[in-house]
Amino acid sequence: MYELVQISEKCYYINCPAKIGVYVADKDNVYLIDSGNDKDAGRKVRQILDKNGWRLNAILNTHSNADHIGGNKYLQGQTGCRIYSGGMEAAFTQYPVLEPSFLYGGYPCKELRHKFLMAQESRVTDFSGEGFPAEIEVIPLPGHFFDMVGFRMPDDVVFLADCISSRATLEKYAVSFIYDVGAYLETLDKVEKMEAAMFVPAHAEASPDVRELVCYNRDKVHEVAEKILSICKEPVCFEKILQEVFKGYGLAMNFEQYVLVGSTVRSYLSWLKDKGQLKTVFEDCMLVWETV
Repeated sequence: MYELVQISEKCYYINCPAKIGVYVADKDNVYLIDSGNDKDAGRKVRQILDKNGWRLNAILNTHSNADHIGGNKYLQGQTGCRIYSGGMEAAFTQYPVLEPSFLYGGYPCKELRHKFLMAQESRVTDFSGEGFPAEIEVIPLPGHFFDMVGFRMPDDVVFLADCISSRATLEKYAVSFIYDVGAYLETLDKVEKMEAAMFVPAHAEASPDVRELVCYNRDKVHEVAEKILSICKEPVCFEKILQEVFKGYGLAMNFEQYVLVGSTVRSYLSWLKDKGQLKTVFEDCMLVWETV
């Protein structure tokens, strides 16, 4: 864990739970793609940079989930580096309590205010701001989170963030976190058509061809949608839908999984309702869902 893997002349990744990209702009200056899940991750990254004699110029954040920005504050404090982000992701990075608040739908209780869901705040600069490396292409990849992006490097390495999960992850957890199901499927279509020398997803193996994995992720989305539709053949409230999803996939419920899977199921419900496949009605002061 936290080993440095070279994938091209100028690009590496640090192998950790959410892969951290490294772009060596010149012999002294590097850019990180994300920063790991906490202060300890930041320390390990700093040790790798120091060992190689690299100066951290900036961190390019793909999105604001805590496991991708958790090392920001430590590395920024240690090196004075800039942190680039954009759109809603910038707001969540500067005000990390927004993530557990959004997931829970209200003020998060203390079981949700921890590093897994809430990173430490860090100062950010927009991608359009001064100093962003012009040779790096910012690729919009919305769906998993609000304004998630990937990056194409000058030597044609593409860092894909969280837009595809590994087969092992999907087989174990089935329901991957998705904010906007429609946008996520459009992103999968976009990635499927991409060409690159190497793709580096944060939660899957680096590969020059990710089309098969993209298809597997897409199939899982439709599988989850069909399961929800089958649960809703009779009028049913959200908590019952969530219970049946957890039971159907053999998932263990705790506070973190309740908000992560719960938020995702709500996103599926919205998507299916907007597509005309679900309808809603209020009965006895309760919102219930039913297939059309």
